[in-house]
Amino acid sequence: MAVLGAGAFALPSLHLYFWAAIGVSSVGAIAFGVVRHKPRRRAPWCFLAAGMAVFAAGDLVFNIADPAGQAPLLADILYLSVFPLIVAGYYGFTRASLTIRDRSRMLDLIVFATIGGMALWVFGLGPELRSPAVTPFEKSALAAYALGNLLVFAITVRLFATYQRTVSVVLLAVGSAGVLAADVLYGLTSLDGRYINGGAIDTGWWLFYAAWGAAALHPSMAGLTAPVDARRGEVKSLWLGLLGAAALVPPTALLVQSVSGETRDAPLIAVTSGVVFIAVLIRLTDSIFAHRHTVGRERGMRESMAALVSATDAAEVNRAVRAAVARLIPPDTGYRLVFAVHHADGVPATAVSIWGPTIVPPVLPQGARGAAAARRTRVLRVRMLHPALAEQLGGFESAVMCPLVLDSPAGGAPRVGALIVSAEAAILDSLRDALEVLAGQAALALERIALGDEVNRRQSEAYFRTLVQSTADVILIVGDDDSIRYASPSTGAVLGVEPGDTTMLWDAIHPDDRAAVEQTLELARSGQVSASDWTQWSLQHPGGSRVQVEVSCRDLRRDRTVRGLVITMRDVTTRDRLERELSHRALHDALTGLPNRVLFHDRVREAVAGGAGVAVLLVDLDDFTMVNDTAGHATGDGLLTAVGQRIAATLGDHQTVARVGGDEFAAVIDGVADPATAEQIAADVLAALAEPFRLGEATVSGSASIGLATTADASEVDELLRQADLALRLAKGAGKGRWRRYQAALHSAVLQRIEMRAALEQAVADLNFTVAYQPIVGVENGETVGFEALVRWRHPTLGLVSPDEFIDVAEETGLIEPIGDWVLQQAIAAATTWPGTPYVSVNVSARQFRVPCYVDKVRKALADADLAPERLMLEITERLLLRDDEQVWLDLTGLREMGVRIAIDDFGTGFSSLSYLQQVPIDVLKIDKTFTATVSSSARQQAIVDGIVRLAQTLNLEVVAEGIETEADRDLLRVIRCPYGQGYLYSQPLAPDEVAGWLRFEHDTEDAEVAAISPK
Repeated sequence: MAVLGAGAFALPSLHLYFWAAIGVSSVGAIAFGVVRHKPRRRAPWCFLAAGMAVFAAGDLVFNIADPAGQAPLLADILYLSVFPLIVAGYYGFTRASLTIRDRSRMLDLIVFATIGGMALWVFGLGPELRSPAVTPFEKSALAAYALGNLLVFAITVRLFATYQRTVSVVLLAVGSAGVLAADVLYGLTSLDGRYINGGAIDTGWWLFYAAWGAAALHPSMAGLTAPVDARRGEVKSLWLGLLGAAALVPPTALLVQSVSGETRDAPLIAVTSGVVFIAVLIRLTDSIFAHRHTVGRERGMRESMAALVSATDAAEVNRAVRAAVARLIPPDTGYRLVFAVHHADGVPATAVSIWGPTIVPPVLPQGARGAAAARRTRVLRVRMLHPALAEQLGGFESAVMCPLVLDSPAGGAPRVGALIVSAEAAILDSLRDALEVLAGQAALALERIALGDEVNRRQSEAYFRTLVQSTADVILIVGDDDSIRYASPSTGAVLGVEPGDTTMLWDAIHPDDRAAVEQTLELARSGQVSASDWTQWSLQHPGGSRVQVEVSCRDLRRDRTVRGLVITMRDVTTRDRLERELSHRALHDALTGLPNRVLFHDRVREAVAGGAGVAVLLVDLDDFTMVNDTAGHATGDGLLTAVGQRIAATLGDHQTVARVGGDEFAAVIDGVADPATAEQIAADVLAALAEPFRLGEATVSGSASIGLATTADASEVDELLRQADLALRLAKGAGKGRWRRYQAALHSAVLQRIEMRAALEQAVADLNFTVAYQPIVGVENGETVGFEALVRWRHPTLGLVSPDEFIDVAEETGLIEPIGDWVLQQAIAAATTWPGTPYVSVNVSARQFRVPCYVDKVRKALADADLAPERLMLEITERLLLRDDEQVWLDLTGLREMGVRIAIDDFGTGFSSLSYLQQVPIDVLKIDKTFTATVSSSARQQAIVDGIVRLAQTLNLEVVAEGIETEADRDLLRVIRCPYGQGYLYSQPLAPDEVAGWLRFEHDTEDAEVAAISPK
């Protein structure tokens, strides 16, 4: 290019050819540079090459048409066409830096262009164009050249201020300066004809050709179309100074014209000043909004930093980073984000990048420069990345990659990931600094989390090491040859061998369990046993004892830290023993050691399933409650134990004897040939229990009732047990010390009793009862002193039912309480209607008397009926007094203090005791009819009755003889001096409406007798 230039200026005759060669060489240099250096976008350089070619064509036309220096019209057209091409090429460069899209940068261009145009007009073209010698066409051409050069000047200044001062940038600026200077000088000299073709002015155009061709040949030309760091386009003090100086040009021009005395361009200067003022005002407004946006961005960054500080894992860091980027990106703006973190064994570490070959290696050289390079944020071309990553960032041309880098103690800078954001290039340029800070904070958060995880891991290891050393379970690591490679300290306590002395697993296995252990180990090593599967092994203790352990096996032979079979043993010897004891207690009676009801039912089911004849015995002790009451619970417990042993001894060791209730036993006998054999067994058991039991110093009766059932009448277990229970009820109903075998005929009797219970419940609900009153009279004179209230049940089909038929059922069901309360109320109410002052005697059962507040019931009934307490007598049985119950005695005392008299009914039939007669507060003894019915025919019975009467007289108690039915009995009682009596000899029980008539008749008879014996 220099040789061609020298030839053009040295050989004027050949100027045309050398100058054409210069133009062609410049265009060729640009084309070669584009092919050689492959810029990111070729279009800007193609526009420059086209402009250079058009310019060269214009020179060729100019040199051919008018060598003297006058440009033809075609040359002017070609020259003016160069400016749009140059501006388009420069626009392509500035588009890469995105400054042309920035309104502030555009305003700067407007300011410089406006000021430059004004200065060019005022100090250059204006005076020349005002000359009359200049034609309108020349004025238009000069104006067009001035406008084009002004645009090239403005955009060249911005390009030079935006890009780094590379060789290509400097050469382009030099070329632009050359063409601008040559054009200005050509315009000034061509008007007065002073321009010489091939002269010094042509040096500027040669410089334009040479500089632009050299700029394209230099490698730095590719950087003009690459994304530019937005911070290079930031406003610096030099740029502000240039803007300030440019703003002073209009007033300077006005001052110059004012001083010269000729102000010709005042309107242009005013308009220029206005345009500059408006541009500056808009720029200030943009700065205010930019500041507000920066403040909001900083606020969002602070919130994001707080979220990163509180993050506890990589997922939370990921969410915090994504939230931060969402705050940084302007609203309604599209973007893509990839936050990639590499891990190794759960701790962030270096890894091979997934984003393609254009990224630097994950670990850079050590030192400050290496660390800085590792942290450097880069602008990437999305299509150059790894396909998988490019797909995630698709839709955008550029992306910003901010590496996540941790400080290494060794001085390196390992990358643990990257934050990659793709969006519009303008958005990315404005966010680079913020994204870089965000990536740095995210890296610190990941490092903090990694350090915390490492601390926790080490603490966990120490914790589990302590647990293993302290646990009571035995932990063994067994090799493939069954050798013990590790044994926890608890081995000594469980196996009786110190951990260091344990070498082979089979030394600790009990011989009986070797086969089972071998099978378990084989299954564990084949992966067929999970860690949650537990089995039991028997171990051999050195002392000879057997140790039961629960075992869990886990195959960790592939784990480099274990490389063996982990066996966990838990000593369950004590637990198994306790389980056996609990199982025995659950199925056996704690007092007697016999099977309980549950086990008995199982034994019956097994016996019935065997197919042989089976008999079931249910044994219920008679009057066992009385034994407890009289001799104490300790004696009662001893009796239960002795009864169980005697039944077992009678039946033999091969039969099952069980305690199935408080005083109820059961036995199952298999191999029974026929019912007669079972009956004989029942009779043997009954005879054995009839023998008194010697318990310490006391001799106690073990009389019992037995119910028997056999499989001859029942094939099902439940049916067999139900039949035995029915037979037991029949035996108890028939009297004490009996046995009954279930028969179909007996079933109806039991059903009848059940029906009676149901009917009695309905009778209580409907109060289908009535009360009859039997007179109690003086034995000497026959005078009525009171009445005994006797309840009768009005049965819908049986008529009046006596108490002997339903009282037992009422006692069993508890219905005796409401029945007794109703009888008490009826008797008291009836006594208030009787003439005279006879008393009423009411029977009270033991169960009824023990009801809380019974004394209050009596008091309330007397108060409601307004009956004097002295007219009420309550009859109780000896059974109520057998238990040493302080509350019963207090209630009896309270009743007597109230005025109510207390009588002992059926005296002599129970466990009579002289001691309670002296201690218990009573008033009357009622001799049972079993004594009075034979008193006239039996000297022994006469002596007993006489003894009772004398005893009562000694204790100052009244005596009432029950069941007097003959005059002989009455006469004998008179001789014994029994004061009172009652029975059919005197009267049957009277209906309530007959009592008053009985009393009036007796009163009238007495009056008649008195009148008969009175002297007239």
